[in-house]
Amino acid sequence: MRTELRTARAAAYERARPEILDHVPLTARRVLDLGCATGTTGAALKARQEAEVTGIEIEPDYAREAEPRLDRVLCADAATVPDDLHGPFDALIAADILEHLTDPWTTLRAYADLLAPGATVVISLPNVAHWSAYAFLARGRWPRKPEGIFDATHLRWFTRRDALDLLTQAGLAPHTVVRRRWLLTRGSRLDRLAPPLTLFTFQHVIAARKPA
Repeated sequence: MRTELRTARAAAYERARPEILDHVPLTARRVLDLGCATGTTGAALKARQEAEVTGIEIEPDYAREAEPRLDRVLCADAATVPDDLHGPFDALIAADILEHLTDPWTTLRAYADLLAPGATVVISLPNVAHWSAYAFLARGRWPRKPEGIFDATHLRWFTRRDALDLLTQAGLAPHTVVRRRWLLTRGSRLDRLAPPLTLFTFQHVIAARKPA
């Protein structure tokens, strides 16, 4: 990965994700992390509870860094379930990866088949209905950036309803939706003042359950 690209994406892809871990049950013993990046989220999970974490990561540099942090790392394209990956898993994490895939609907169904009954799935997806998208379109442009809503590598775009449909078509039952808010500049103190509305939501974190 180019140094300048990695630097631009570091804050989004190389930190532990507490907003994701909040929804992974303490009882989960086998966890699969799609697009695990450098493995920091999985490492934080292992530090919190006794769990075996398997990561799938397409970027070789990230995968090498994740290897000492996780129990197993497969350097592969998560779009297709690796032949040597076997369930059942108690939890599946798909944080900011599904929007990068050509067919996230088929992919999520395939991984759902590897989950134990009652397993938890936690996904995060950028919200294309954020006010900034309308602002750029009003100016006749669609930006392409290193990360975030307008990540240049995104192939699919989701609203809240689209994200919920993605889970239900995979046979999963969504039960919790968290709106991560962005008022003016993402990460500013003003974000806490943003109303809990779609226009001010830059990302949805959704937890779902595989029915028993």
